[in-house]
Amino acid sequence: MSFFKRLFSNPEKNQQAQEVMGKEPQPAQPETARPAEEQPADPAEPAAAEFLNEDKTLPNATPPLGATAPLSATSPLSPDLLLEESFSVSPPQMVVGVGHSVGLMREHNEDAIFTFSTCMVTDSRQIPFGLFVVADGMGGHQHGEIASGIAVRAMATSILRKAFLPMVSVEGSMPDESLQEILQNAVSEAHANIVKDAIGGGTTLTTALVFGEQLMIAHVGDSRAYAVYQDGTLRALTRDHSLVRRLEELGQITSAEAAIHPQRNVLYRALGQGEPADPDIASYPLPKGGYLMLCSDGLWGLVSEKELGTIIREAQTLEVACQKMVASANNHGGPDNISVVLVRIPR
Repeated sequence: MSFFKRLFSNPEKNQQAQEVMGKEPQPAQPETARPAEEQPADPAEPAAAEFLNEDKTLPNATPPLGATAPLSATSPLSPDLLLEESFSVSPPQMVVGVGHSVGLMREHNEDAIFTFSTCMVTDSRQIPFGLFVVADGMGGHQHGEIASGIAVRAMATSILRKAFLPMVSVEGSMPDESLQEILQNAVSEAHANIVKDAIGGGTTLTTALVFGEQLMIAHVGDSRAYAVYQDGTLRALTRDHSLVRRLEELGQITSAEAAIHPQRNVLYRALGQGEPADPDIASYPLPKGGYLMLCSDGLWGLVSEKELGTIIREAQTLEVACQKMVASANNHGGPDNISVVLVRIPR
């Protein structure tokens, strides 16, 4: 294990600097010879009087009232640049940002979010683990906000119990079920709990599970998951279970018509509604060096993919990117709750 060294300045030089900071510039005085033992240890070190006579601005001096402070010649390095150029990060780590807003036209929140990211590192393994969930309670249905909360809690409880706890147990075992089975059973549990405890309620559900090199997504409704690449391009990993999306797939309406269709918020598949849940579950390659994004339709329905990609590419941190995406949705009217989860995937 290595340790960082702390550098301590010479106490005598500290005292000298404090004296300089507290005095007004004085005319130069004839130099008086001093005994050899009192001469500065470093001949190249300027004396305080010489420093003052040069009329230099002290580094921390406050400019006079009304004056403009000089701009620094350098700017701070971004965290990404530091990671890429100065450090070799091991093990690979996922970084997560979250953004949410009730919007400008809703009085309460019907969205729910869950994020969990960690890594198990031993002498023989490096296993990244991430679980990310976005649920959007169905507006117009009783207890929509309760349904979305039940959905994320049920998903988190089931998946962490079956996939995560075995990994961190003393035995360090792998899950008994496949990831697809784990996700399928978790969605079924969420659906059953909504039917039981939020009668009449409904919700969308989009879940991303990262386990080592595997990415699995379970999806019901019209919240979305995207892969975001380094150049800012987005690729949708989910398919909306909405009426207008189905009409668009059948070629009966165009994408432009779908965007303004009066029934664009009508879903034909959702948790808590109708028959037992039938989620889309699939595996995808991790967008290494890029991002994974989950969001409700309060974001993707108002902000174009091009603008979302630009915001993500230009933001210095994930938190800033998420807040800017939420702000953009509100600037476009904010008619619905807005939720987004952004995950940076290591190379």
